[in-house]
Amino acid sequence: MKSKTAPGDLAGSNSGLAASHNQAVILRTIRWHAPISRTELAARSGLSKQAVARITEKLIDDGLVVEARRRYGMRGQPAIELEINPEGCFAVGVGFGRDHLTIVAVDAVGTVRDRIHRETRFMLPDEFFAEMKEALKTFRRRHAIDETRLAGIGVAFPDWLGEIPFIGMPEAYRSWRSVDVRERFARITSHPILIDNDATAAAIGELTYGLGVEIRSFFYIFFGSGLGGGLVLDGACYHGTTGISGEIGWLPVTLPDAPAGQRVQPLGQVVSLFILYDYLASHGIAVERPQELLTLDARGKLLLTQWLRMAAGHIAEAAIDIGLLINPDAVLIGGRIPVTIIDELLGYVREALSRDLRPTPRIHRAVGSEDAAALGAATMPLSHALRLESADPAQLTRSPLRSDDTRPGRAAAPLLTSP
Repeated sequence: MKSKTAPGDLAGSNSGLAASHNQAVILRTIRWHAPISRTELAARSGLSKQAVARITEKLIDDGLVVEARRRYGMRGQPAIELEINPEGCFAVGVGFGRDHLTIVAVDAVGTVRDRIHRETRFMLPDEFFAEMKEALKTFRRRHAIDETRLAGIGVAFPDWLGEIPFIGMPEAYRSWRSVDVRERFARITSHPILIDNDATAAAIGELTYGLGVEIRSFFYIFFGSGLGGGLVLDGACYHGTTGISGEIGWLPVTLPDAPAGQRVQPLGQVVSLFILYDYLASHGIAVERPQELLTLDARGKLLLTQWLRMAAGHIAEAAIDIGLLINPDAVLIGGRIPVTIIDELLGYVREALSRDLRPTPRIHRAVGSEDAAALGAATMPLSHALRLESADPAQLTRSPLRSDDTRPGRAAAPLLTSP
């Protein structure tokens, strides 16, 4: 998907001191407008034709850009069109949750070259890192990546892993609290490791390859085993002072029919995949994976619809709060729920919003698939290699949040009571 007008700062500088910035401008312009000629690059970037020629020559030598074809039908010599070279760099993206592990290998234009997926509950640290080691071997063996051009490994982790109680969580899962994720990755690879929250990673992927082409400020509501959120403002993900921006799961909601003393609950204990599974289980229907929601019988579908209507009311209320506090262009809903079920949920959310007199934001389904977190994680090293506006240097040092994390700029998190 391409836009007519590229977002972000695409203005170059003809100063000799701005070589790195100008390369970034040219890379971004090629990415947003490819196929594009050098003359068009000069016009869009504000750089001289000589500067554009010099920069593009270097980018071609570096393998990041290719001369794709000649454009005929215009006066003079046919223009040579430039594109990002898919083989110019590669990335591995890891989406890890309490109920799954997804690892993807992607090329420089975001095409998935290989995918490894496991639906498994509460994977322990040793198993996770063993899976990672084997996945990298598999990608090399299948030639899904060129290791000499691997930009890095992006990892989307839930924060407070092993700390927040979840339905069915074994005591052994608390071992994640003491794991130094970066040190464990260093044992199996020397490539850069970029880490972010799973919901934020999904928002980064949406910003780079989804609706972010058209919508530059949005809040992403991420459905997984829990409920998370990612905030994008003016084309950049915003983490907040202590790194917990977007943690929508802590938002209090009111349950009028609940017993006294239990009527105010965190949204994440009312709406999530695990909460949905638990609701169905209470009616005698066993569901453990998102795709099983598509094969429910008539009674199961009716129960699913009832739950979605309940969830929609709370999500609509949260969307209104987000709209009033942040006023983004839109609120996006995505994550692990199958697309058709998200669409049904969106219909109920819009119904609820239509009955409210307060200003309401636009609501859209995120373009990203059920692998949104893994694809967004892969986007992180690509953003650095291609110098995209979404590149965040903090991802190179960030680790998943823990409640006992006392480093500056990190937040101590209260724990939810077990649902």
